[in-house]
Amino acid sequence: MNLTLTLALAATTLAAVAIVSATLLSGWRGWLALQQQRLGDKPMAQPAPNAGTRIEIADLKERIRKLEAIAAGVEL
Repeated sequence: MNLTLTLALAATTLAAVAIVSATLLSGWRGWLALQQQRLGDKPMAQPAPNAGTRIEIADLKERIRKLEAIAAGVEL
């Protein structure tokens, strides 16, 4: 009789762990889907360029402007 009680307790515990695990897994998948939806709706924020990068971009724009002027035959 003691063996039957032990087996019933083990089976009940195993079923309870399986139910809790399935519930937690379902919640985790739902949370991941929510996070993917949030990330998909809005674009990732671009990091602000530092001063060195802005200076390089301004220099490149100036060079392009000069090359376009040369190509158009305009003297600077």
